[in-house]
Amino acid sequence: MKYIVIVCIGALASILSNRGIAVFNDGFRPIVPQYFDGKISRKELAAMSFAVSFGLVVGFGIPTSIAATIILIHCLLLTTDIIGTWCPDSKLGMILAGVIGGVYGLGILVGLEAIVDLFALLPYNFLDSLGSVSTYVTVVFAIFPAVAVAYQHGFKDGVITAVITVIAYFLIKKFGTFSLGANSVTLNAEGMSMLVGTIVMLIFAARVKGEGDANASLVHVFSDQVARIRKNWPLLAIMGGLLACGTSLSIIAGDPASLALLAEGAYSDAALAALARAIGFVPLVFTTAIVTGVYGTSGCTFVFVVGLALHGNPILALVLGAVVMVVELLLINVFAKGMDRFPGVKDMGEHIRTSMNKVLEVALLVGSVVSAEAMASQAAGLSGIGALFVIGCLLLNRRSKKPIVEMAVGPVACIIFGILLNILLVIGLITMPAAA
Repeated sequence: MKYIVIVCIGALASILSNRGIAVFNDGFRPIVPQYFDGKISRKELAAMSFAVSFGLVVGFGIPTSIAATIILIHCLLLTTDIIGTWCPDSKLGMILAGVIGGVYGLGILVGLEAIVDLFALLPYNFLDSLGSVSTYVTVVFAIFPAVAVAYQHGFKDGVITAVITVIAYFLIKKFGTFSLGANSVTLNAEGMSMLVGTIVMLIFAARVKGEGDANASLVHVFSDQVARIRKNWPLLAIMGGLLACGTSLSIIAGDPASLALLAEGAYSDAALAALARAIGFVPLVFTTAIVTGVYGTSGCTFVFVVGLALHGNPILALVLGAVVMVVELLLINVFAKGMDRFPGVKDMGEHIRTSMNKVLEVALLVGSVVSAEAMASQAAGLSGIGALFVIGCLLLNRRSKKPIVEMAVGPVACIIFGILLNILLVIGLITMPAAA
């Protein structure tokens, strides 16, 4: 049964990614709408999915899974994000994505170590450092409401929104952990501060006196995105059921903490840990879903709680996991309708999209510089050359006859840089620094 479940998870997750219905990577989710808006090409979308997710798969997901002999969901669903976007945006591409995703799911279940060993054969395995590309995306994305406010209402109001967002982030990061019985609950600072910033953005938008029905404008901005997600509820419900079922069978886990507890047989503790994490992720998942129209493949991750709570009862977990996903979709619509009461947002949608682009460009560039610098230091004991390479690629791309979108430049430059370092090591032009 476990082989059937893992194949179905891989196939359906890849299809959801291929159709732009849902992706797992929180940092990649805001990028997907750029393709549907015609701002980036399919090739650029695929390159971004690879750059943002692949380093985390190999450097974090797979090693963690090997250590616990249970699949950390990151190494499965981050890869299905890649598979889905690399397949064509067509019916044939959707079928191809499903087949490849299913095969990958089966392969990751039976051969985790082989993938890690393959990259370990490189003179320098740069994939661990590549994971740093998306390090800042999730946290920096919380500032996009402030940037949107600055575009729409001016610098002063943008600064006010930014200050409120940063203060919220600091307070939640500092005091957002509290006890719940014998367990510790930690609120997600990125998601909560983004929610605070979004509320402030709506408050400023409500001050604008638009012509006609202002509420209808807001419905157009947000409810269209929610409707796009809700119309795909059957697929998302099946996805939720499969994830809960796989967790109940102990073949997958949603986060490292519950993974470790699950490996030890502490099912109740694992469920509580997963519940605390899911509560903290609600604002992040709901807010990004509303503004992008793309949902999380695992929703708010409550499906993992269901699987852990119903350990050893995969059929019941399958049913309740689907129910939980549907309930989430209903709640996200309620969340959107709550925001529909704010008037005067005729132009807010365009400012949101612009601010998301700008924030992602900066976050990925900074992450790429950090990643390339780590590669240069580890492979050759050098500093500065990684930043030089990435920034050089960015500036030269601007003068190219066919420049690629700037969001993709940094991650692609990092991949090229890692490959070049390995070539230089092979031919002997650089040598790995001795371990201290």
